[in-house]
Amino acid sequence: MATEATARAIIHLDMDCFYAAIEVRDRPVLRGKPVGVGGARDRRGVLTTCNYEARAFGVHSAMPTFMALQRCPDLIVLPTRFDVYRREAAVIREILYRFTPLVEPLSLDEAYLDVTAHPGSPSPLAQVIRDFILQKTGLTSSAGIGPNKLIAKIASSLKKPNNQVEVTFAEVAEFMEKLPVREIWGIGQKTESKLEQLGVRTCGELQRFSRPELVELFGKFGNELFDLCRGIDDRPVEPDRPRKSLSTEETFSNDLETLEQCEQRLGELYAELMADLAQKDTTRRVTKIFMKLKFADFTRTTAERAGLEPSLETFRQLLKEAFARTGKKVRLIGVGVRFAESAPEEMQLDLI
Repeated sequence: MATEATARAIIHLDMDCFYAAIEVRDRPVLRGKPVGVGGARDRRGVLTTCNYEARAFGVHSAMPTFMALQRCPDLIVLPTRFDVYRREAAVIREILYRFTPLVEPLSLDEAYLDVTAHPGSPSPLAQVIRDFILQKTGLTSSAGIGPNKLIAKIASSLKKPNNQVEVTFAEVAEFMEKLPVREIWGIGQKTESKLEQLGVRTCGELQRFSRPELVELFGKFGNELFDLCRGIDDRPVEPDRPRKSLSTEETFSNDLETLEQCEQRLGELYAELMADLAQKDTTRRVTKIFMKLKFADFTRTTAERAGLEPSLETFRQLLKEAFARTGKKVRLIGVGVRFAESAPEEMQLDLI
């Protein structure tokens, strides 16, 4: 367990509504208006993100565009410009590396920085970094500062937009006491529901359970929960490493019984995957696409194809193939891509 003497200084930097903020910056006439970025207005379109003016109406990322327009009829929906977003992200990344080589990008608009070795206090340093970003890009950001990645990430979301929060090592115990358990990474809807049945809504309430009790209730994840609810997180900040694949999946509260129901959920998953592909800033060549289904009886199947670019239509083909194998009720759908082991020297085709 870390002590105050060995605690690290971690900054979690998060750009504020990055894609939408760029669109508003480049089109000043949009300032103050609800803006979304993403799919077309038909039923298959999905928003990638939106600004705070849109969020005030209950609009959020990964929401079908038609639903967003129902909630906010004046919503201005713009197409994504990932080439522009990647260019701005490169400027931001260069600024981060001025202060530490230990930068772990989570997406185009989000990163961890380990500034333990940097002279001076981390909170003023975070302000300097945010000021640099604003000066160079005209975009605001928020930051969390803490002794580990868990605390820093949670803190960065507390006073968005354009603000920062520091939680020192000495403040961690009090900070975690009243924190909702859903703020802990890895806790999804099902785990949160199970915890509520146990009378647990805050990390302080979760701390009443022993490590063996949590392992009995949640398996291996219970061991992690014991530490996380106390603000203990030993994960290091790791610079980017080449990944072999990228995927996203969703477990449904009610099993899907028909292919049509599965197809209705596919659009959102595809939009999330394509957004992740862009955000991870990878130029590596996609060699395969794959579709994973987990059924109500917890059996599973995977369909994949080599040589196809990721598109909604190609994933729909894989979905039909995988579903037809059993016809069972579907508990989970996952979509993903696999990358070439090593990028060839010639310029790669931009798949986004």
